[in-house]
Amino acid sequence: MALEDARNGDYAVSIIRKSVVKATGPIPEPRILTLSNLDLLSGRFPVTYFYVYHKAKHNDSSASVADELKNSLANCLSHFYPFAGRIIPNPETNEPEILCDNTGALFLVAQASISLNQLDFYNLNKCLEGKLVPIHEEFPVQVQLTNYECGGIFITFTFDHALGDASSFTKFLLMWSEIARKKPLSFSPDHRRYLLRARYPPIYNRSFDKSFISCSLHDILHISTPSTLLKRLYYIDASNIDRLQKLASLDGTKRTKIEAFSAYIWKIMVKAIDKGHSKKCKMGWLVDGRTRICNTEKVMENYIGNALSIAVGEASVNEIEQASIANVANNVHNAISKVTSAEHFLDLIDWIECNKPGLVLAKIVLGQGGPAIVVSSGRRFPVAEVDFGFGSPVVGTVYSTIQKLGVGYINQRPGAKGDGSWTISAILWPEMIEALESDSEHVFQPMTSNHLKLL
Repeated sequence: MALEDARNGDYAVSIIRKSVVKATGPIPEPRILTLSNLDLLSGRFPVTYFYVYHKAKHNDSSASVADELKNSLANCLSHFYPFAGRIIPNPETNEPEILCDNTGALFLVAQASISLNQLDFYNLNKCLEGKLVPIHEEFPVQVQLTNYECGGIFITFTFDHALGDASSFTKFLLMWSEIARKKPLSFSPDHRRYLLRARYPPIYNRSFDKSFISCSLHDILHISTPSTLLKRLYYIDASNIDRLQKLASLDGTKRTKIEAFSAYIWKIMVKAIDKGHSKKCKMGWLVDGRTRICNTEKVMENYIGNALSIAVGEASVNEIEQASIANVANNVHNAISKVTSAEHFLDLIDWIECNKPGLVLAKIVLGQGGPAIVVSSGRRFPVAEVDFGFGSPVVGTVYSTIQKLGVGYINQRPGAKGDGSWTISAILWPEMIEALESDSEHVFQPMTSNHLKLL
C-alpha cells in the first residue's frame, strides 16, 4: 500500500507491515477508566510526535529493529495499560471513557523512496502530509516506523489526547526507551485519575464562563479556520534565545526564556494581522497543573492523564506595537501567573463538572475573540533521551495532523544536541509565517538537513 502526497508527490512511502501490539502482562481492574474533568478539556485532538534517527548504530536489519521496538512496546504497555485500551462513549452520559481491554497499539513499518537528507524538514506540509497512515479510531496509540534509503529511521507516535498530555506522553516514551535499552525503570506511572475529581459541592469563579465553553466532538472537528494554516519547522540558535531574554529583562526583572520568546512572538504577530478588522489580539500558554494542584509537589509527579489549563493574555494591537519587549514580557508574565495557583485548577475542574456532559474547550482554541497564537513550552520534553538502542535522535518534536484549528500554534522543544538551541514546530497563517521569516533579527531559521547534521 502506497501513501503518496498528491500535491507534493516528490517521494512515496509504502506500508510494508501492519500489526497490533498488546500489553504482555495482565490488565488490572477496574477495566473502565473514567476520564477526569481535565481530560474532557483536551479536545480529543490527535497528538503526533516524531523522532528522526540518523542511522541505526548496529547491523540489525530493519525487520529486527521493528521487532525489538514491538517487544519493548508490549512491555511498556503493561505499565501504561490504558494506552492499550479503547476510548468508547459512556452509554449513559456519552462522555468518552477508556475501556482497558488490551486491544493494543497499532504498529506500522514503512519504506520511504528517498534518503533523510532529501527531506524538506522546514515544510512539514510537504514533508509529512500523506506520508502517515490516517488515524485509526480503534487504536488510541499508533506508531509508524519509516525506513529511509540511507539507513535512517523516522518514527512517529500518535496519541488520542484523551489519554494524556505532553507530560504523560513524555513519560511513556521515556519508559519505552528505558525498556528497549534494558535499563532500570526510573518511575512508575500513576493512573489515579480520581486525583482530579471535582469538589462537593463544586464552586468556581464566574470568570471561567468568559474563557471556556461546552462543545461537542462535532464542534471540534469543524472548527472555523479563517485562513490556510501552514505547518513549518524552525531552528532557533541559543544565542538568539539568550539575547531575547536579556531584552525582556532590561527593566531589572529577569524574565524566563519562554516569556521573552512569547513577547517577541507577540510583537511580530501585530505586524501580521489585518488591523482593519482586528483592534485586539491574544496569546495563550499551556500551563501544567501537576506541581500546583496538590499540596505536595511529588504527589502528581508521575500522573498520567491531562492536567493542563490555558492562560490567555489580551492587548490592543497599538499597545503591543508601541511597547518594548520588556513591557510585553511583563504582560506575558502577568497572564501566566493568573493560572498557576491550586485555586485556578480546582475552580476549572469544578467549572467543567457544572458544564457536563460533553467536552469543553478554551474559547481561544475555537477561534473566538480575534486573532491569537498559543505557545506550548516543552523545556522538559525528552529528545536525546529517547534512545531505543540505536542512538539518540537528531530531532524530536511535534507534528499535527489537525486540518482545522481556530488559533495559531507554536510548540517549543529543546534541540537534540543539548546546546541550548530550540526546535520550533509551528502551525500559522501565511502572513505570520512571512512576518517571522522576514524579521531583520532572523530568530526563526527554517530547519534544514544541515542543522540536523544529515548532509
